[in-house]
Amino acid sequence: MKYALKTDLVTQNVAEKVDRPKKNDYQPVFLDADELQHLFEVVKGTKFELPVLVAAFYGLRRGEVVGLKWDAIDFERGTITIKHTVTSVQMDGKTKMYAQDSAKTKSSMRTLPLVGSFAEYFKEVKAAQEVNKKVCGNCYNYEYDGYVFVDELGNLMNPNYLTSQFPQYIQKHGCKRMRFHDLRHSCASLLLANGVPLKQIQEWLGHSDFSTTANIYAHLDYSSKLSSASAMVNGMVLPETVSFGSKWSENLYDDEKNRA
Repeated sequence: MKYALKTDLVTQNVAEKVDRPKKNDYQPVFLDADELQHLFEVVKGTKFELPVLVAAFYGLRRGEVVGLKWDAIDFERGTITIKHTVTSVQMDGKTKMYAQDSAKTKSSMRTLPLVGSFAEYFKEVKAAQEVNKKVCGNCYNYEYDGYVFVDELGNLMNPNYLTSQFPQYIQKHGCKRMRFHDLRHSCASLLLANGVPLKQIQEWLGHSDFSTTANIYAHLDYSSKLSSASAMVNGMVLPETVSFGSKWSENLYDDEKNRA
């Protein structure tokens, strides 16, 4: 619009008359290790189980979870590559999936280690998909063949399903209110609690800018505050607390006597 106004294509920049929306002051929910363990038990055996595990451990965004494909998982090398996303959009009153072979930013495209039991989890899911294909035959939806998170008929999991149904389900089972995206925040929180530097957390989460990671999670980095406190103590000599307190008491006593 600025360019159009500059080149006389329009007589005014109407965008300047638009009021910016207020900043969202939503406070993320951070689960500790025990709370996450309880959550894993709650979702065990449900459609949420593997998406929750992947989001909590790898800190993936909703679209990165749903967009995970088998060609991104290398069982031999033991890696998982985040390179594909799926979002849902409203078109003509209908919800449609929008898939793209690129993550949110260049930094979002990252390769992470396939550790713990994840290899076995994924192998079980892949084997189950092959069985479903044989059982369903022509009824199976091959449009999304190659995706990890599809149902028994091959239909891709809708990202909105995680957004709307996940909070409802866990609240019914005694968990605190939280969004699916808060699993990503909890991942970062646990990494910080275990001494992982913010720079490494930036790379793990796929933030394009370090300032993004710092702005969101720096207040959780208590270990750095302890380091700062130690540096201050080692760098200067604090006065004795008792003498400071005694002097303050003497001054206070003198002030009260003068007022009298």
